[in-house]
Amino acid sequence: MKIDKSIYPYILREIVWPRRSLVFFGMLLIIIGKLAALVTPWASKRLLDDVFPEKNQQLLTELIIYVIIAVLIQSITSFLLTRLLSVEAQCMITNMRIKVQKRVLSQPSKFFDRHSSGELVSRIMTDVAGIKNIVGTGLVQLAGGFVTAVFSIAILLTISVKLTLYSLIPLILFVYLTLKGYKIIHPFYIDKSKILASISSRLVESINGIRVIKSYNTEEHEVEVFEEGAMRLFENIKKTLTASALVTSSGSLLMGIATVFIFGVGGSMVIKGGITLGDFVSFSLYLSFMISPIIQMSTIGTKMTEALAGLIRTREFLQKKSEQEDEERSMNLPEIQGSFEIKNINFAYNKNIPILKNINFSVPQGSVTAFVGPSGSGKSTLVNLIATFNKIQTGDIILDHKYHLNKIHLNNYRKNLGVVLQDDFLFDGTISENILYSKPEASFLELQNAVKSAFVDEFTDRFKYGLDTVIGQNGMKLSGGQKQRISIARAILKNPKILILDEATSNLDVKSENFIKKSLENLMKNKTTFIIAHRLTTIEKADQILFIEDGEIKERGTHEELIAKKGKYYQMYNYQSRM
Repeated sequence: MKIDKSIYPYILREIVWPRRSLVFFGMLLIIIGKLAALVTPWASKRLLDDVFPEKNQQLLTELIIYVIIAVLIQSITSFLLTRLLSVEAQCMITNMRIKVQKRVLSQPSKFFDRHSSGELVSRIMTDVAGIKNIVGTGLVQLAGGFVTAVFSIAILLTISVKLTLYSLIPLILFVYLTLKGYKIIHPFYIDKSKILASISSRLVESINGIRVIKSYNTEEHEVEVFEEGAMRLFENIKKTLTASALVTSSGSLLMGIATVFIFGVGGSMVIKGGITLGDFVSFSLYLSFMISPIIQMSTIGTKMTEALAGLIRTREFLQKKSEQEDEERSMNLPEIQGSFEIKNINFAYNKNIPILKNINFSVPQGSVTAFVGPSGSGKSTLVNLIATFNKIQTGDIILDHKYHLNKIHLNNYRKNLGVVLQDDFLFDGTISENILYSKPEASFLELQNAVKSAFVDEFTDRFKYGLDTVIGQNGMKLSGGQKQRISIARAILKNPKILILDEATSNLDVKSENFIKKSLENLMKNKTTFIIAHRLTTIEKADQILFIEDGEIKERGTHEELIAKKGKYYQMYNYQSRM
């Protein structure tokens, strides 16, 4: 797998350039630090060639002062470099995570059908983390190491051209092998991100579905599935470490060979008087200053390769358009009334398998429309179109006789929408926090009214902490009926113009259902309501009932009219009545 070359201008434009002042300052610090480090080889030459032969105490004192100052400069620049760039890198990671999470949440519903929650968590948290090696000390050290190597080569050439050329031959070979090695390593990091996302996804699912796992006694199966993923990750990391180790060890080998040549050739030159002992020692030290950053650059390069893999995957998400960026959806709604005209709607998730076929009906303002029919008939798909969770493919939905649903800005439309699903989601927090989710700025009186209207207080009054009771992930500490009432209270609090109820009373016992029926009747007053119902007794008062089968409206009318027709609705109603 080749590296996408477009990632480099993206890094420069989006990551480095906005932080150019900090990056340039970091490079300045590392150059100052590296230049200060060059004092020690210079002082070593003076020590051997001038101080010892001449027994010059004053020069020795001066050299010691120079070395102390150089060490202090190195320490200060190292601290500032790490402090400034590491903090900025973490700041960038935080901002990038927020940016990616925001982009993920802005995607249409079909996006979440294709990506599991574990994969998305991995993209947001893990892939982004490696970026610290780009803006952190990694990029600056890479540049600083290059500058140091150039400086060192220049100084080495002034000491001995012959020795310098001997040292450059293995160095050039090492750089060539390193670049080849990175091309091998990069696909491993891409695969690592994918494997990690897959493992995370399964892990999240197994934890969320722990009751199903335990009820079917399949813990061993889940362990095997996780073990298989963990081993795939291990094999990937093993290949990555092996390739990285080969690059590093080849560098050490080549540099070792260079050192042997330098010792042999340099030692011979000292014996023959071609260079002084001080020249030889300082050359060896300067050589280490040339070699060390290059070896270090190979290590940093490995981390940069991993960062690139994560950034490529992160950019995939950032480049996705949000559903709010649909150029068709530019219309902002005024105060709406709530009437609908559904015209010639056809819809298919797969082109060869139509879900809805030529759906036509009208919904007056403030009326109640119920959808019934067998499972898989298209009821939920139709409701998802009305809720704008899916986009209309062919046909039209017109609001208030003039606003085309595909052209209305989503946020502007959804502020008028309230939804209560069959398995509505609750967050890990208190009961009051979950109800207030639909309207965080609501007053305490509004909250209390919603609680009473949905009969939430019927069970919270028995709890020690009342509305401040923490309910656990997805309300795991509550019964199905209690969770449903909290969801209904959340919709009541929002007080929307358009209401969608998907089996809103399905999880309630008879006593709770009677309470909720009364609260829903109050909630639905003056609101355009769409109901998906399997229990037909809950929709007897609906203004119109549409019986949908195989994606088509087979029957329509009020409860009384459909009973009188003695068709499919009548058969379903009689069947349920006998149960």
